Amino acid sequence: MNGKLISGFIVMIAIVAGAALYYLQVYAFYEPVAFRPGDTIDLVPITGGAPEPMLVEHFEGIDADSSPLRFRGCFTTPMSLAMLTETFEVYDGADPLTGPGWFSCYDAGAIGAALQTGEAVAFLSQRDIAPGVDRVVAVYPDGRAFAWHQLNETFKD
Repeated sequence: MNGKLISGFIVMIAIVAGAALYYLQVYAFYEPVAFRPGDTIDLVPITGGAPEPMLVEHFEGIDADSSPLRFRGCFTTPMSLAMLTETFEVYDGADPLTGPGWFSCYDAGAIGAALQTGEAVAFLSQRDIAPGVDRVVAVYPDGRAFAWHQLNETFKD
């Protein structure tokens, strides 16, 4: 009888710990990003120099203080893709990181596929927004745009 109680207790602890770990990873640390007047999403010009703000409409984003890689953003821009590619630095090796499933406007798989097929183009928004982390923005021809943070060459093999 004691073995069953101890086994049951261990199983219950494992279930509670697993549920807590899942909650902490998927929900606990994320906060909505408030896009207030004066806030910008910037892009780095081809010519170098300071990043320049892009036109942003209908921004929806999340972030967490627990990691610089947790930033995700969805928005639209009236800027044309042709103008953006002629003016701003294209980001090679863009790899959108998966966001939490409940943040439905951001689909890393679809964005990554669009980048591979050339349907969307990725731009450097800010290099080293945190040590070894770049902000990347992907823009579609219809004006949909997505932003995320990813590791740069500093921490890649």
